[in-house]
Amino acid sequence: MESDGNLSDGSLSDGAIAAMSPDQKAQWALKHKVEELRHRDHRSGFPLRELGVTWQDLSVEVIDSQSAIHESVLSQFNIPTKVKESRHKPPLRTILDRSHGCVKPGEMLLVLGRPGSGCTTLLSVLANNRRPFSAVSGKVNYGSMDHEEAAQYQGQIVMNTEEELFYPTLSVAQTMDFATRLKVPFRLPDGVESPEHHQEETRDFLLQSMGITHTHETKVGSEYVRGVSGGERKRVSIIECLATRGSVYCWDNSTRGLDASTALEYIKAVRAMTDVMGLASIVTLYQAGNGIYNLFDKVLVLDEGKQVFYGTVQEARPFMESQGFACQDGANVSDYLTGTLVPTERIVKPGHELTFPRNAEALRDVYERSDIFKRMTAEYDFPDSDAAKEKTALFRQGVADEKHHRLPSSSTFTVGFPTQVKACVIRQYQIVLGDKPTFLIKQITTLVMALVMGSLFYNAPNNSGGLFVKSGALFFSLLHNSLMAMSEVQESFTGRPVLAKQKTFGFFHPAAFCIGQIAADVPIILLQVTVFGIIMYFMVGLTATAGAFFTYFVVLLAATFCLTAFFRAVGAAFPNFDAASKVSGFMVSAFIMYSGYMITHNQMHPWFVWIYWIDPLANAFDALLSNEFHGKTIPCVGVNLVPNGPGYTDLAHQSCAGVGGAIQGQNFVTGDNYLASLTYSHDHLWRNFGIIIVWWAFYVVVTIYATTKWRPASEGGPSLLIPREKAKVVAAIKNDPEAAPVEKRVGSSGEDSDRTIVEKSDEGAAEKHLVRNTSVFTWKNLTYTVKTPSGDRVLLDVVQGWVKPGMLGALMGASGAGKTTLLDVLAQRKTEGTIRGSIMVDGRPLPVSFQRSAGYCEQLDVHEPFTTVREALEFSALLRQNRDVPREEKLKYVDVIINLLELHDLADTLIGRVGAGLTVEQRKRVTIGVELVSKPSILIFLDEPTSGLDGQSAYNTVRFLRKLADAGQAILVTIHQPSAQLFAMFDTLLLLKPGGKTVYFGDIGNNAETIRNYFGRYDAPCPKDANPAEHMIDVVSGELSQGRDWNQVWLESPEYKAVVAELDSLITTAAAGPPGTMDDGHEFAMTLWDQVKIVTQRANVALFRNSDYLNNKFALHIGSALFNGFSFWMIGESVTDLQLRMFTIFNFIFVAPGVLAQLQPLFIERRNIFEARERKSKMYSWIAFVTGLVVSEIPYLCICAVLYFVCWYYTVGFPAESARAGATFFVMLMYEFLYTGIGQFVAAYAPNAVFAALANPFLIGILVSFCGVLVPYAMIQPFWRYWLYWLNPFNYLMGSMLVFEVWDTKVVCNDNEFALFDPPNGTTCGAYLTGYSQGMGAMSRLVNPEDTAGCRVCQYRDGSDYLRGLNLLDQFYGWRDAGVVVIFAISSYVLVYALMKLRTKTSKKAE
Repeated sequence: MESDGNLSDGSLSDGAIAAMSPDQKAQWALKHKVEELRHRDHRSGFPLRELGVTWQDLSVEVIDSQSAIHESVLSQFNIPTKVKESRHKPPLRTILDRSHGCVKPGEMLLVLGRPGSGCTTLLSVLANNRRPFSAVSGKVNYGSMDHEEAAQYQGQIVMNTEEELFYPTLSVAQTMDFATRLKVPFRLPDGVESPEHHQEETRDFLLQSMGITHTHETKVGSEYVRGVSGGERKRVSIIECLATRGSVYCWDNSTRGLDASTALEYIKAVRAMTDVMGLASIVTLYQAGNGIYNLFDKVLVLDEGKQVFYGTVQEARPFMESQGFACQDGANVSDYLTGTLVPTERIVKPGHELTFPRNAEALRDVYERSDIFKRMTAEYDFPDSDAAKEKTALFRQGVADEKHHRLPSSSTFTVGFPTQVKACVIRQYQIVLGDKPTFLIKQITTLVMALVMGSLFYNAPNNSGGLFVKSGALFFSLLHNSLMAMSEVQESFTGRPVLAKQKTFGFFHPAAFCIGQIAADVPIILLQVTVFGIIMYFMVGLTATAGAFFTYFVVLLAATFCLTAFFRAVGAAFPNFDAASKVSGFMVSAFIMYSGYMITHNQMHPWFVWIYWIDPLANAFDALLSNEFHGKTIPCVGVNLVPNGPGYTDLAHQSCAGVGGAIQGQNFVTGDNYLASLTYSHDHLWRNFGIIIVWWAFYVVVTIYATTKWRPASEGGPSLLIPREKAKVVAAIKNDPEAAPVEKRVGSSGEDSDRTIVEKSDEGAAEKHLVRNTSVFTWKNLTYTVKTPSGDRVLLDVVQGWVKPGMLGALMGASGAGKTTLLDVLAQRKTEGTIRGSIMVDGRPLPVSFQRSAGYCEQLDVHEPFTTVREALEFSALLRQNRDVPREEKLKYVDVIINLLELHDLADTLIGRVGAGLTVEQRKRVTIGVELVSKPSILIFLDEPTSGLDGQSAYNTVRFLRKLADAGQAILVTIHQPSAQLFAMFDTLLLLKPGGKTVYFGDIGNNAETIRNYFGRYDAPCPKDANPAEHMIDVVSGELSQGRDWNQVWLESPEYKAVVAELDSLITTAAAGPPGTMDDGHEFAMTLWDQVKIVTQRANVALFRNSDYLNNKFALHIGSALFNGFSFWMIGESVTDLQLRMFTIFNFIFVAPGVLAQLQPLFIERRNIFEARERKSKMYSWIAFVTGLVVSEIPYLCICAVLYFVCWYYTVGFPAESARAGATFFVMLMYEFLYTGIGQFVAAYAPNAVFAALANPFLIGILVSFCGVLVPYAMIQPFWRYWLYWLNPFNYLMGSMLVFEVWDTKVVCNDNEFALFDPPNGTTCGAYLTGYSQGMGAMSRLVNPEDTAGCRVCQYRDGSDYLRGLNLLDQFYGWRDAGVVVIFAISSYVLVYALMKLRTKTSKKAE
C-alpha cells in the first residue's frame, strides 16, 4: 500500500546533483525535458498557447448557507414554521468582494487565506466555472477573450480541486492512459510516428515528473479500496490535470497530503512548465514553506472575501511589517501573511498597538492607498494590449490545429468522437475486470438461478396443467434479468463524480461514455442470457425447435438490454441515489404487475391500462407466450376437465373448465385461442420485438441527455446543517455578545500576551481536567510484512523507539515511508499481515484495555453524518471513559474539550458529509476531539492531524498537543509539512525512509540543534535559514541523499547504540516498578447494557434525522399500496377473481426490493464507520452496534405496516370484519420485520453495497419462486417440495394471508367459466354427476341438477376449495402459518447478529 516516494527517478545521478550550483538546485530536475518538448513543437510549427488571466472588481454572492436547517422526519410536517420561513427570501452572502489581479503568461500567483476566506471561490471563477454561485459580477478576461468566449476552451482553462475522484479499481497506468489518450493532437509533432507513441511518451513523462513511475501497476484505491498511499493519489490527480495540456491552471490546495520535499518538487515542476510553456498558474496552498513561497511571482491575500494585499512576492512581507505586524525569524512568510488578521496569531510591534489595522476592511483601505496598489492596477489594460490580442489569436490557432478535423470549431474536445468512444470502451472493460468479485457474482448468480428455476419448472407437461407453469417460467426469465439490471442504479452513482470532473477537463462527450458502457455490456449480457436461457429453456421443456429457441433467446436478450438501459436512465436522471432508488423500486413493481402475467390485459382497470402499453416487459411477455403456444393443441386434464375420474372417460360428455380460450363443450384448447383470450397473437411477435428495440433506443437517448447535465458534486458549496431541534440553541449562541472572544490590549511581551482572555481561562480549566499519564510505551525490533502477488513485502524493518509521559514525538518520512503503517501496528489496528518484535507498556505486554486506553486519530475523518459535533464527543466520552466516572463529569469534560478545540460555534451543527456539512478542517478537529474526550490514559496517536489544514489551524492543533504533553500526556504524531515553528514544538523525532527503515530516532534539540549536528557530522549540513524538517526529508529521500544508505549510517552511529541501551534500561526499570496505569481487565469501558443504551440512542437520533431515507420508505409503502389497491380494485367473486386475490397478496411481497435497495447501503455505511474507527478503539461491542441498528428501525416499520394496510386492504375489497382484518394486519407487520431482518443480514456480511444489491434478487427470487404461487405445491419437484418449500418464510406469509382472506368466501362463476356438456342418454345432470361429486369433483358445484342437457358445473363451491389446491387444508393453517412467520422474523434478526460476529476480525498482535 505504501511505496517508495522517491522523486529523482534516476533522471539525474545523485553524484550529478551533489555537483550542482545552488542556482541549479532551485531548478526542477526534468526542466530540460519540458524544453525539448517545446523546441520540438516549435520545429513542427505549433504556436505557443499562451493566454493569461486578468480580472477586475470581481464579486461573488451565494445564498447564505450558514444556517441551513436540517429537518427531521417529524419537523418536516410543521406547516406553520414552513409558511413563516417561506416568506423570507434566503439572504445572499458576499464570499468574494471586489477582487482584482492579473496573471500574465509565464507568471505564477499564490493565493493565501484561511479556510472560508474565498480562495477556492476565486479559483473556481477564474477557471470559468460560475455555475455554483448565485451572482458573479466584475470582468474576467482570458488573453483578450471575455469569459463567454472562453467557455468553448474549457479543456484549456483547468482547475484541480481538493477532492481526489477516481475509479479506485483502475491502476495508475490505466487512469493515465485514459487521460493522455484523449488529448493526443490531430497533427502530430515531427518525429512522432503514431498517436499511440505520442500518448505513451506523454504518460511516461507525467508519471516521471511526479516520481510515481513505480506505482503504475498499483490500483489508485480510495478510502475503502487498498491502493497507492495518500500522497501518491494526490500526485495522480495532479498529473491527470496536467494531461489536459491547458494554458491556465488553477491548483486548489494541491499539496495536501504531500510531504515537504515532494510539495517543493511539485511547485518547481509547475514553475518550470509555466516558464517554458507560458502558462498562467494560480495556486492556493496551506502551510507553504519559504522554499515554495519564493518560487512564485505574485501573492494575493484574502480575508473573509476581502482582498487585503496583492503584489509581488518580495513586497508582501515589508508591506505587512510597515503596518506594525512583526514576523519572527525563520517563520513561513505565507503563514505570517494570513496570520496578520487573526487576533490569537499576530504579534504587533511595540509602538504600533494603537495604529495597526485591526480587520480586513482597515487593512484593505491602507493597501488601496499604497504605491503597490497603483503599480499593480496599471497592468489591468493587458487584455486590450496588442501582445494579448496576438497571443490570443495564436492560442486559438494552436487549439484549432490540435483538434480533430471532424469536430466542430466550438467543440471543447481534442480527439474525434470514435476515439473518445474507443477510450471509454477500453476503460469500461478495465473497470469491470478490476472489480472481478461483482462480475463473478453476477454470472454465478445467473447460473445458480437458472438451475434452480429450471428444476422448479422442470418438464412442464404439454396439457392444461402446464399452461400456468410455462407462463410462470417465461415470466420468470424476464423477471430475473430485470432484477439483475436493478444494480445499474447503484453503479450509476459510483462513477458520476469522476465523469463530471473529466467533463470539465474536456476529455470526452458524455455520449461517448454512455456508448462505452453499452459496448461493455454486450459480451456480459450475452454471456448472462446465454447461460440462463439455454439452461432454463431445455429444463422446462419448452418447444424443442430451433426457430422457437432462437426466437426466445433474441427476445430475452433484447428485453435484458432494454431493462439495463432503463435502470441506467433512471440512475442518470436523478440527482441523488435516494430519489433514483425510489423511482426504480416503484417502476419495477409497475412493470411486473402490468406485464400481463398477474393481471391479464382484459382485466386491467382503465385508469392504469396505459402502463401496459409503455411496459417493455409486456411486449416481451406477449412475444414469448406467442412463440411458445402458437399452433399447439392443448388437452384439458385434472381439475380443468369436468367431469373427470373413474367412470367418466367419454370425451363427448366432458368439457374444459377454468382455461382461457376454451370453447365450451370441447375438451381441448388450441394455443392460438388461448393466446387470443389474453389478447395476444402470434402475428404481433416481431412487432413486439421492434417495440422493445425502440424503447431501448429511447432509454439510451434519455441516459445520454441526463448525463450531459451532470454537475461536479462540490458545486453546491459546503454548508453547515443545523438540526431543527437545535436551531434555537444555535441562534442564541450567535446573538450572545459574551460568546465572542474579547481582544486584550496588545502588549509587547511576545506572543503570549496576544491571546484572548477567554482562551486563557479555558486553558486553566482544561489543565485541571487533563489526565496525567505515567506509563512508558516502548517498541523494539518491530517488523511488519504483508503478502502481495509478487511475494512478501516488508513495510516496517526493525523499527524501535519509545514514548514517555510528557513527550511529544514526531514521526516523519517521505510519502510512502510507512508512517501510517507504523501507527496502525503500534495502535493494534492491523487485521492482516505478520508483525514481529515486541510492543510493551511499562515493560509488560499490552493490557486487554489497551485499544481503548490509547487514542488514535486516523487520517480519514470517519463520522456518523447525522450526529452533531457535541453528540459525537459525548458519545465517545460516555463509552470510553471508565465505568466508575459519573455521567455528569464525563459530559463536563466534553465542554472543556469543545472550548479547547474552538468548536463552540459548531457544537450543535451536524457533522454531515464532505460538501454538505463541516469542512475538511472542521472535521479534522472533531476527529481529534472524539479521541481526546475519551481521556486516553496510555498515549495518543495522531496520523497527519495537520494535513489539509491552513498554517493557523495546524499551529493551533500542534500547540494544543504540546499543551497536552506538558500536562503529562504521551503523544506520537505523524506530520507531513511542518514549518520551523511547528517542528520546534516536538521533543523527539523518529525519521523513516521508504521501506520502513529507521534513519534517526532521538531528541530534536532546541531549535533542532541536535538533528542539525547529527546530519552535519555526515556531510549534510542544514543551511541557516532552511527549515530543518524539510531539509531532513530532502537528505533522506529527496535530491540531497548523495546516494548514501542513511539507514546504514544510522545503524553505525553512536546515537544508535545509545538508543538501544536506553531502550533496554527503560524496559527493565519500568518492568521492575509498579505499572503506571492499572488495567481494569475490561475489554470495553462500559457494561454491555450501557453500551446498548448509548449506541441505540445514537442510532435512533440518526435515523430520526435521516428524513430522506424515511420519506422514501413511507412513500414507497404508500405508493405501492395504492398502486396495488387500485390495480386490483374491488375484486369480485368469480373463479378468475380467486387468482387475482392471490396475486394482490403476492404483490405485497414486492414492497421489499425497493426498501432493501435503500436499507442496505445505509447499514453498510454505518458498518464501515463502526469497523473503520469505533470497533478498533474498543468503544463498544458489535452486539451493541447491531442492536442499535435493529431497534432504531422498529417504530418506522410499524408505521410502514399501518400505511400499507390502510391504503391497500380496503381498496381491494377484502372482508372488513375485525377477526380477518386484524389477523391480516398482524401478518403484514411481521413481514416488515422479516424482510428488514433478511436485508440486514445480507448487508452485515456483504463486502460492499453493490454486492448486496446483487445478492437481493437471488435471495428474493428463490423465496418468491418456491412459495407456492408461481408453481402450485403439487407441481413443485419432489426434491424441492420436501425441504425448500417448508423452509421458505414467504410460503407461510402467503398461506396465512390467503386463509384469512379467502377461506369461506363464496364463489360465483361467470358465464364463460362454467364447464358446459350434455349428460348421456337423457339422464339428469345431477344423476350423471353423482359419482363425480363424491370423487374428483367434491369441490365443484352443479348449478342445474334437474336439467337433462347443458349441465353447468362451477369449478369451486367456495374459497376453501380453491385453497385446498394450494395445500392449505384447514382453517387453522392461518394462525399456524402466522406463528411460523413470527419465528422466521426472529430468526432473521438472529442471523444479523451471527453474520456480524463472523465478519468481526480480531486485530493482529506482535509475535
